[in-house]
Amino acid sequence: MASADCERRGELLGKALSRRAALTAAAATLAAPALADECHIGPPEHPQGPSVWKNMDQVELDAAYDQSFYAPLARQSIARAKSNSELVRQRLGPPRRESYGASDVEKLDIYTTKRPKAPIFVFIHGGAWLGGEARNYAYPAEMFVNAGAHYVVPDFIAIGAANGDLRVMAEQVRRAVAWTYQNAEKFDGDPERLYIGGHSSGGHLCGVALVTDWQKDFGLPPTMIKGGVCMSGMYDLKPVRLSKRGNYVHFTDAMEQAMSSQRHLDLIDAPVVVTYGSNETPEFQRQNRDFAAALKAAGKPVGLIEAANYNHFDMMESVGNPYGPNGRAILAMMKLSAA
Repeated sequence: MASADCERRGELLGKALSRRAALTAAAATLAAPALADECHIGPPEHPQGPSVWKNMDQVELDAAYDQSFYAPLARQSIARAKSNSELVRQRLGPPRRESYGASDVEKLDIYTTKRPKAPIFVFIHGGAWLGGEARNYAYPAEMFVNAGAHYVVPDFIAIGAANGDLRVMAEQVRRAVAWTYQNAEKFDGDPERLYIGGHSSGGHLCGVALVTDWQKDFGLPPTMIKGGVCMSGMYDLKPVRLSKRGNYVHFTDAMEQAMSSQRHLDLIDAPVVVTYGSNETPEFQRQNRDFAAALKAAGKPVGLIEAANYNHFDMMESVGNPYGPNGRAILAMMKLSAA
């Protein structure tokens, strides 16, 4: 992979410069542009193939739904989120672990604040639908707890275990949100101040949760969600189906329709904020712009935030930063301020 090659070249360059400490700073300066030229962002150069989606050939479309081509340090960012989550648990203590369904995976972590009858934020993690654990998304908990809100992170099935059906995953997320509303008083939460958000594939699932008919499907108030923050997500799955993600998501026409929240905007009953970074893939940028535009055209209250110079994983980490684009947007929606 191009990013791994860039990392390896960087390591070799660093070692070489250490061995040649006697060389002048000018020599080191000359070496840098040559390395940078080889580490371009985006898909590798290739002969243009037939157009598959919006003038992109298959290579370009596949790369447009693979953040590693635009964020070469993705693995390091994910590892840092995991280690920061462990540090947060050391400071806050272990979360309250509850079951929201019958299967082993249907559990959620609750990080509670000391504020009585506190608002609640449910965060739906990403991971390209392939996996991920709630415990590795604890890093934003400190921001919420200090601001006076409960922070809830559900675990849910991975796409492989769901036999490629996104609807199974979405149904679990919906049950997790419903459980949180119905059981808020158990952890001194205010069910009338329930907010949700998600990043990446979690942003997709957040969109799907927002277009749920809560009254028909769960017997709950249609306005139980008071706001949603869809971060770097996907909202129309047609191009996703055409990309290499279609190799592990077993799309059908019915699934594409049901799981494309942009096609069900009439069901949205809450304000929505849509965010993305200017260094994300072109398709992720377009998906978020188009979703916000569709919400506005449908007369729904919506805000759009483009975070300059943020890549996909920078946006992920900013969920826990009260001064970052996502943390700031979430706290503003919940009418909270950083401690």
